[in-house]
Amino acid sequence: MTTLSIDRQGGVAVLTLRRPAKRNALDDATVLSVERFFRQPGADVRAVVLDAEGDHFSAGLDLGELTERSTEEALEHSLMWHRVFDTVEGGRVPVVAALKGAVIGGGLELAASAHIRVAEPSTFYALPEGQRGLFVGGGGSVRIPRLIGAHRMADMMLTGRVLDAAEGQAAGLSQYLAEEGGARARALELAERIAANAPLTNFAVLQALPRIAEASPAGGLLLESLMSAVAAGSRDAQERMRAFLDGRAAKVAGAHGSHGSHGSHGKDAR
Repeated sequence: MTTLSIDRQGGVAVLTLRRPAKRNALDDATVLSVERFFRQPGADVRAVVLDAEGDHFSAGLDLGELTERSTEEALEHSLMWHRVFDTVEGGRVPVVAALKGAVIGGGLELAASAHIRVAEPSTFYALPEGQRGLFVGGGGSVRIPRLIGAHRMADMMLTGRVLDAAEGQAAGLSQYLAEEGGARARALELAERIAANAPLTNFAVLQALPRIAEASPAGGLLLESLMSAVAAGSRDAQERMRAFLDGRAAKVAGAHGSHGSHGSHGKDAR
């Protein structure tokens, strides 16, 4: 039985976790299917939506697969998850995750590897590893503190604290809140907008921006200048600038402005 389906909507690929009876708990077969897609998404895929069937995004690691592993086997399993989620975050296509219901443990680690997260009101976040005698193993200790800070993550792991959708939004786990049942549609809308960007700009955001953020100020500024020059010198950028100067491209306006603005709506903005 397929536990991950892949559909296409123009330049957007929609990956859907399909283990609703298990609250989309992540088994190795599903994780490796995610890796196979992101290794070769296809040259015409410009953005990805990560969705889930049923009421929950993912309740984390499938504990049915958590057999008694040796230390070496457990290490290799964690490294496999790292490899896969690094491929999601560090690949060439932007990823928008549509969150709902449980986003727990490994499910939160998967969501954190996406570049944009849209949450429905039913979404709740938890890291119950501390109560189970475990520690995160899918890259969560690196990615989640970047979103919410190490102290908030420590609180979730030490006390079992569960954050609801609004608390997760305030903490930084999501960038957008959607209506109940609306995360997929909102994620698709964002992915289609992203897919229309200049490919070189999307590349710079995915590959250069994280490195600039971690670099020294001097190194970051140099990398920014180099990337800015490369992007501005592309034929795509020059054509887009000509369209703007000729009045053929929409101007930026406020959230309630006109001129074809793509501003934020309501609770979306962070």
